[in-house]
Amino acid sequence: MTETGLELDGVTVRFDGTPVVDRVGMRLPAGAVLAVLGPSGCGKSTLLRAVAGLEPLDDGVIRYAGRDLHGVPTHRRGFALMFQDGQLFAHRSVAENVGYPLRIRRRPRRESAGRVEELLSLVGLEGYGDRSPATLSGGERQRVALARALAVEPRLLLLDEPLSALDSSLRSRLAGDLRSILVAAGTTALLVTHDHDEAFAVADRIALMRSGRLVQQGTPGEVWRAPADAEAARFLGYASVLDGDPARRVLAAAGLPTGHQVALRRSALAVAEDGPLVGTVRSARATPEALRLVVDVAGVGEVEAVAHGSGVGPGERVRLAVDPGRLAEVPMD
Repeated sequence: MTETGLELDGVTVRFDGTPVVDRVGMRLPAGAVLAVLGPSGCGKSTLLRAVAGLEPLDDGVIRYAGRDLHGVPTHRRGFALMFQDGQLFAHRSVAENVGYPLRIRRRPRRESAGRVEELLSLVGLEGYGDRSPATLSGGERQRVALARALAVEPRLLLLDEPLSALDSSLRSRLAGDLRSILVAAGTTALLVTHDHDEAFAVADRIALMRSGRLVQQGTPGEVWRAPADAEAARFLGYASVLDGDPARRVLAAAGLPTGHQVALRRSALAVAEDGPLVGTVRSARATPEALRLVVDVAGVGEVEAVAHGSGVGPGERVRLAVDPGRLAEVPMD
């Protein structure tokens, strides 16, 4: 039986009478990682602060392990927070930063030293204990912050945009490492982010928020394969969403039943000699993976497509095949 972790029922937070978190309900089993995903201003960070006890509720209930947390102060919830800038102590060494939560809890020195070594190994920073945070890269500083957050084995780790200050390539690499570290530590974690790639790389479950409300939740695969609506599909990274006759034409070309909107990945349409769709290339751009095209397709309009190989340029007529695995049917608005 899965151990009860975090439970939110009807959680509402208002600022000046306006709901910024509006009747949100979700479940996070112990040992799992949930990413709350949404654009800036959707209420995800306010929700995180409410779970931490830093933001009072106007309505609803937050429980952990079946216990109502109403009136339980932040420092007694057994949670740890990690922010996007890490907030390391510049005047302390890496080891002193990681061991700080143990020090203020008056853990024995030998026990603390062993725990610090264990955590630095977990986050891939063995031998960094004597270093100053100023000598570390952005990614290394975030690893130190993560090790410090894990030092006292929190019941729940709350991560507020932990990788957003990093450049995109480093963020991508560290997201996978973050997932591995959380799984290895057996940590229950709630992550808020605006980056869908980060959410998919780190989390077991995704909760998509918009304008304070929960739009959709499920496993990353469930959310990706079946966006709740057209706006959700675009936010998740689909290149375009078609409806009406253009959607019917693309779905029919994919051998799928019509009657839905359809969200297309950038590679859903590909040049093929026997493709059922016909169009004119408007632009072509070479990338390491493929030639990326914009094609004006008869009865559909301008859509993105790919060609594997060279020789296709603006003005040329092409036939396109549709890969059903690279599109998603979206409920009609």
